[in-house]
Amino acid sequence: MARGGKKRDIDAESERRCIVTRESAGKPGLIRFVVGPEGALAFDLAEKLPGRGMYVTATRACLDEAVKKNSFSKAARTQVILPDGLPMLIEQALVRRVVDLISLARKAGRAVSGYEKVKGWLLTEDVRALIQARDGSARGKTKLTTPEGAKYIGCLTADELGAAFGRENTIHAALTGGGLTKRVILDAARLAGLRDNHGASASERTNGSHERH
Repeated sequence: MARGGKKRDIDAESERRCIVTRESAGKPGLIRFVVGPEGALAFDLAEKLPGRGMYVTATRACLDEAVKKNSFSKAARTQVILPDGLPMLIEQALVRRVVDLISLARKAGRAVSGYEKVKGWLLTEDVRALIQARDGSARGKTKLTTPEGAKYIGCLTADELGAAFGRENTIHAALTGGGLTKRVILDAARLAGLRDNHGASASERTNGSHERH
């Protein structure tokens, strides 16, 4: 056991170093990659693929730099084959994950959509995440306020958010607490990093830097 006890070992285990920035961060703020048997790079959003992982901070800038500077081959110490359009492939996969997770939360009774229903939940339920379409009306979105301690998610388009509710488009949605909501928040923070020009890390976003009040 390391000095400081078991908790220190657990904390150290939860952090990884980005191969681009060389800075350590919690795994929720990073995207894991592994190299397959034939040298092909695969991104591992669920963190279940076998093999030694490489991690990149979940922002478009870091992913672009990793591709441009061949950081994966350098970190793996072997030639790595990258799929074309890697950042866009990851973005698309994250959209599918977030939409699917919200859909599961809806089926479990932990998600609602529509302005009036969301407004009602904000008054009567323990809402842990307010979701609003990034291309929705700014004026309309300001009519709803993120509850204290909850997260604001604004990285999905109206079409994408609508897909989670079986509709053509949706502007407003809300999630109550639970494991599904935690996963939505984590993956939405990663997605926001790929769509955010400000470069905040996913760990910063899940810690509240992108909360909206």
